[in-house]
Amino acid sequence: MHTASLPIISDGFEQYMAQINRFDLLDREEEHELARRYRRRGDLKDAHRLICANLRFVVKIAHEYRAYGLRIQDLVQEGNVGLMMAVKKYDPDRGTRLISYAVWWIRAYIHNYIMKSWSLVKIGTTQAQKKLFFKLNQTREAIKRLTGGEDARDIARELDVRNEDVEEMSLRMACRDTSLDRELTAGEDYTLMDTLADERDTQEELLLKKEESQLLSGQVQNALDQLNERERRIIRDRILLDPPKTLQALANEFNISRERVRQLEKNALAKVGDALAPTRSQPPDPPPFPPASVKLEYR
Repeated sequence: MHTASLPIISDGFEQYMAQINRFDLLDREEEHELARRYRRRGDLKDAHRLICANLRFVVKIAHEYRAYGLRIQDLVQEGNVGLMMAVKKYDPDRGTRLISYAVWWIRAYIHNYIMKSWSLVKIGTTQAQKKLFFKLNQTREAIKRLTGGEDARDIARELDVRNEDVEEMSLRMACRDTSLDRELTAGEDYTLMDTLADERDTQEELLLKKEESQLLSGQVQNALDQLNERERRIIRDRILLDPPKTLQALANEFNISRERVRQLEKNALAKVGDALAPTRSQPPDPPPFPPASVKLEYR
């Protein structure tokens, strides 16, 4: 719906309120007549009058959500979008006033905005979680007034959810997002970012990994050099290719049976394994201390 001619919500919220308070309210007959004409003709001037006459009600509803710490301008803007959707779908022949129908659309858009903006982490994905998010504090305060205390079981019973859901949502709502650039002490250039450990590899660790990779590549190449041409071809096509060739494909290329290809692959892998294993001729490391059978003479 075109909204260019609607009042602009800026940081000067008082000015916006002064603008919308100039719009006259509509009585039931005027409202229904405008709504019927809009449904028949689709004239945006009729929709504009319906919207402007109810903008102040959006502000009233938006103020109910000030406790969530979001700007009232943003809440009102989302509520206005809900009002426009309500005008688009409103049926005056049902006998209800526009605002009675629109309040559900206004709250739905405000709720959706709060759920998206309140935390970077999704805080409510199921209907039960969303219900808890908007009803938890209200229900907790009501139980406090009646009993003088609060109990997760009482809240869960009142909202028809599990005790675990109440405890989890209470924890989520108690932990708000914070910036890693926030100073821990005012005036000092020391932020939360400075307290995080750097778990990246050091230059020495990166160099060591690079040398290990180069050494392993050389060992693998030396092992492959000990195979004949057909064995190297089978290892390359069966192990190193992605996706690997099938036994039947190689059997067709070499004009041999699938079973013969499988045997050649097995033998080639065994040769590579032997070549990569530590050589048996390498002498063992010397013991850290002389054997017990060796007598030491002191002179």
